[in-house]
Amino acid sequence: MNAVLPRRLEPLGVPARPTDRVWYAAYGSNMDPRRLTYYLTGGRHPGGTRTYPGCADRRPPERSCAVMLPGIVYFATESPVWGGGRAFYDPDAEGETPARAYLVSVAQFSGIAAQEMYESPGEEMDLREVVAHGRARMGPGRYETLVCPGFLDGLPVVTLTAPWAVGEVAGTPPSPAYLRHLASGLMEAHGWTAGQTAGHLAGRPGAEGHWTPAEVAAVLRHPVL
Repeated sequence: MNAVLPRRLEPLGVPARPTDRVWYAAYGSNMDPRRLTYYLTGGRHPGGTRTYPGCADRRPPERSCAVMLPGIVYFATESPVWGGGRAFYDPDAEGETPARAYLVSVAQFSGIAAQEMYESPGEEMDLREVVAHGRARMGPGRYETLVCPGFLDGLPVVTLTAPWAVGEVAGTPPSPAYLRHLASGLMEAHGWTAGQTAGHLAGRPGAEGHWTPAEVAAVLRHPVL
């Protein structure tokens, strides 16, 4: 597998032209495009506990690319879908986060975001605040904070996280099934080896001290469902 040179974001402050498209930056299980498909078309992934309604616009993303986001990913809270910790993004922490950016319509991003917030897809989100200021809180809980860390090709890059920072919440180690989906997306998008991927995931706050790179590598030898 050949490494992929990830794209760097254009900084905030670069004028974004009016558009009905955005880059959705996935840093968790949605880095795996098979996982993202359930948010777009609906259904339940194998072994899952949740059925997704999908988006009104069920087209696949126009394209995707590997990106590096400023900040870090950490694991916290308890996922009702996977068991174990969920991935969250702290854009203010020192470091970089490998992610996958999907070019989607604003309507599709709104539908994905609604499902991440455990709501039914409905009206299109107003993204003017997050694009103008880099952050917008839609609610108090997990994945209810929008972050725009920059632009690609003049279009805003937007992702979802929690309102708290990495040091403000107790870490929770992720489950093996969740790690497999994260690893699958990372390796496919960035061209990383299993060893690189295992080392990265084992070193994230919440996983560090609970998972070793060797243990994560052993988990990755099992196929993703």
